[in-house]
Amino acid sequence: MLSERLQKALNAQVNYEFYSAYTYLAMSAYAESEDLEGFANFFKVQYEEELFHAMKFYNYINQMDGRVVIESMEKPQVEYDSILHLFESGYEHEKTVTAKIYNLADIATEEKEHATISLLQWFIDEQVEEEQNFNTIIKKLKRIESNPAALYMLDDELSTRVFTPPAANA
Repeated sequence: MLSERLQKALNAQVNYEFYSAYTYLAMSAYAESEDLEGFANFFKVQYEEELFHAMKFYNYINQMDGRVVIESMEKPQVEYDSILHLFESGYEHEKTVTAKIYNLADIATEEKEHATISLLQWFIDEQVEEEQNFNTIIKKLKRIESNPAALYMLDDELSTRVFTPPAANA
């Protein structure tokens, strides 16, 4: 059974994962408004991943005989200066998620809650990938700067991205 402290922290993470999904859907809408469907697709996939993450925490809390409490959320940012700014904002968001996951891992470790530590290891590994994805695209965007042809090539590349839930963790 989860301690009250850990259950509260896990509930906060469930809600933050839903907020992350909401944020990425808003980012997708921004990219759509710029007629960059591939970039929009990238963020739609991020949206789906964040919903998966939220439900992974949701299911875990219930599995551990806890209670999920869904809270209201604030409106995400909807305006950006550029596609680069959009991805830089996404990258900063992922860094915040990583810090929150690390905090959960610290609590679980302090409480010697091994099942939660095991769950969080999956999320820690996932965050390495998430941050790398954003960082790679930011580097590409900086390299292509104001080259519209290169921007549209990257847009086309991102249009092929799909979300496939991990089989072992679905």
